[in-house]
Amino acid sequence: MGLRRASLLLACATVLAMAGCSKEGRSGVPPACRQGADAVRVALGTAPGNVRIDGTPLSACLADESDAAELADVGTAFVNVAADLATVAAERPESDEATQLGYLLGATRRGVREHQGVNAELVRRLEQETLVLRRRSEAFRAGERAGLRGG
Repeated sequence: MGLRRASLLLACATVLAMAGCSKEGRSGVPPACRQGADAVRVALGTAPGNVRIDGTPLSACLADESDAAELADVGTAFVNVAADLATVAAERPESDEATQLGYLLGATRRGVREHQGVNAELVRRLEQETLVLRRRSEAFRAGERAGLRGG
């Protein structure tokens, strides 16, 4: 658990440092995306269906115009949720948690594809959480496909 949290801090610090090079003075993160991990968890409860936080898709939380603090907040929330989901999904690979984890990764990849920028480190960190599931969980793969399509 300590290693996981240390990795989280390193990932967030990397995203924060890279985001310092982003466009100044513009806020690209919708207010819904700044509600934290609990809001992400609740929204993922509808996966593989239409996952939204107050009408906002998860991929919209990764806009390039975001300032460093906003990106760090979103990244921290996403990684914390992924870590919690991965713990359950590793024991139950066909669970709702596996579907939700797949959706979160798919939606994040979609956001990075649409917005490019500094968010590749966030995708890498989420991928670390999913390594154990990718090959053996249809629930995870179904969630990931749904996240890529509409997340």
